Amino acid sequence: MPRVLDTAARDAAVIQAAWHVIAREGITALTVRRVAAQAGLAPSSLRYTFPTQAAVREKAITAVSQRLSQRIAALPADLTAQAWARAALLELLPLDQQRSLEMEVFLALGMAALTDDSLQPLWQQADTVVRDVCTKAITAAGGEPTAVQVDRLHALIDGLAFHLLVRDRTRGHDWAQHVVDRELRSLAARRL
Repeated sequence: MPRVLDTAARDAAVIQAAWHVIAREGITALTVRRVAAQAGLAPSSLRYTFPTQAAVREKAITAVSQRLSQRIAALPADLTAQAWARAALLELLPLDQQRSLEMEVFLALGMAALTDDSLQPLWQQADTVVRDVCTKAITAAGGEPTAVQVDRLHALIDGLAFHLLVRDRTRGHDWAQHVVDRELRSLAARRL
């Protein structure tokens, strides 16, 4: 009897493998052959779903948006507005191994999008997810989500995410969480 492949599980494994290749070797190393090897699959098994390097890159950046949206949607419904704002903003930061990997991929593909027009709308879609979360967090924190406020919070979150990736990791994450907490308090105070 032929083995039935769980295509969703295989695709998730391929995306995870692509992310590892990007994080370890860079965007130029992202080939179907390398991704297949990382995922423990035959390259020919990927040719239908991911026929080209471009298809793998596109799916990798789309998966970042999807996973971020899923994590935000999975936040407990019984959180207070302020607690939701904090939890949502912390989901945007690389505070664990998986989110660090996602952020590395987001940054690498963002740089690739500067010269690859096919990646630009996909990267922009991922960036829009982050911006939307920032807008909702400002509202939930009691602030007014003006363009300036959203730009400020978005820049703060992007900057924190970058520093969490490149700074000495033995320092921990508490400092970044304190910055988020101070910003949320500041947003609520500006409303009064």
